[in-house]
Amino acid sequence: MPREATTLTVPGPAGDREVRISSPGRVVFPAVGLTKLDLARYVMEVSGAFLAANGDRPVSLQRFPGDIDGEMFFSKNPPRGAPDYVQAVTVVYPSARSHPQVVLTEPAAVVWAVQMNTVVFHPWPSRTANTDNPDQLRIDLDPQPGTGFDDAVPAALELRNVLAEAGLQAWIKTSGNRGLHVFAPIEPRWEFLDVRHAVIAAARELERRMPGRVTTAWWKEERGERVFVDFNQANRDRTMAGAYSPRALPHAPVSCPLAWEELEHVQPAQFTVLTVPDRLRTVGDPWAEFGRSPGRIDTLLQWWERDLADGLGEEPFPPDYPKMPGEPPRVQPSRARRPDPA
Repeated sequence: MPREATTLTVPGPAGDREVRISSPGRVVFPAVGLTKLDLARYVMEVSGAFLAANGDRPVSLQRFPGDIDGEMFFSKNPPRGAPDYVQAVTVVYPSARSHPQVVLTEPAAVVWAVQMNTVVFHPWPSRTANTDNPDQLRIDLDPQPGTGFDDAVPAALELRNVLAEAGLQAWIKTSGNRGLHVFAPIEPRWEFLDVRHAVIAAARELERRMPGRVTTAWWKEERGERVFVDFNQANRDRTMAGAYSPRALPHAPVSCPLAWEELEHVQPAQFTVLTVPDRLRTVGDPWAEFGRSPGRIDTLLQWWERDLADGLGEEPFPPDYPKMPGEPPRVQPSRARRPDPA
């Protein structure tokens, strides 16, 4: 018996492409009944804004062979048999290993990724021409238990001020869950470790201004009911859901760019696979001008050096990273061995 399939005609820079969608009726989001075909049509509708934000970058694909409640895995390198319009670029991972990674440059490639059961797209902050030097500074505002989106909003607004004082223009999007992502386009002059240090400097300055509401504490036991500024998202091979990417949550939310003027008047649950295409048609893309005036991180790096001189050192790296110079011990404070009393 032949397997169910359909074909989508996807316009693009090289003309129309026919992209086969197998199992189009398979339900991917059971709570709202959205199918694989619905998801493919969604990415086709938003492909212009999606590619402006995520195209020409290495991207990790978060794939779900069944629905979002089932098995999941990440795919980085192009699978065998990928069409020739799906590109790749060789990147270097923290282990120093090199490997090709998927790059999406046209609408048909994004629809193909959905055909490969992708739900969430995780682009790098660097472009294919220079994968070692990010052209985006990214800061993840992650509400901890006892806090939520409404707590992340004032943190984002103050972070915008912090970045402006450092000479950077901030842009905002929902994470697709409870948090917010603050981006700033930068000149691709600095490698990942420098950008990480710039993010830490901005995070510490935000924490000084909002000490009871924001934290840079890496260990969860020290964060309390505050918004965590996740500086480790700035590391090489660390990514977050891209702009206009769906998230694997029951109501099919989307990580949605916002105008700063909207931020205090919206809730993230209103931006979904069902609502965002119409938003783009009526409101437009708030990130349409993103990247036109990239900034520099010199001031943030000066703040980093100032903090080093004041005794604030390196922060912990993710557990899968090699031990890094100046890094404190990777052991949570409650389990750290205390010196024996004299």
